[in-house]
Amino acid sequence: MSFAHSDFFSSMTKVDYIEGSKTLKFTTKMNTSHISDAIKINPNTAGFEAEVKKYVNNNFDLYVDGLPKTLTFTGSQVSGETVWVYFEAGGVSDINTLKIKNTILLSTFPKQINIVTVAYKGSQKVMNFQRGKEVNEVSF
Repeated sequence: MSFAHSDFFSSMTKVDYIEGSKTLKFTTKMNTSHISDAIKINPNTAGFEAEVKKYVNNNFDLYVDGLPKTLTFTGSQVSGETVWVYFEAGGVSDINTLKIKNTILLSTFPKQINIVTVAYKGSQKVMNFQRGKEVNEVSF
């Protein structure tokens, strides 16, 4: 049996609820060359972070109990083959349902899979996103 080389296209997002500040904190990990291909800008250039911010804002939507939440970009970091993107949503006191639309890299890479893990008050839920399944919802 032989295996052909193939790229693995995925992003991972960790969501943590910070009860003291009533904030959902998001940490997204993406492949540097994949996001660079999607936004068509070299990761070593000055405008890279601004383009990543715009891209994430256009490709990630959050709804808490059916209401849209504004995501605030708090930073990014390129570390070799990985780009870390940080953003948050404030004013979240309780969550019954959490709905996310995650289209990160789906239009650029047809086999892209996005995984989101949500930690809320001792409970953990995992959501998967791919072409044809860009929206997912979990209940707490």
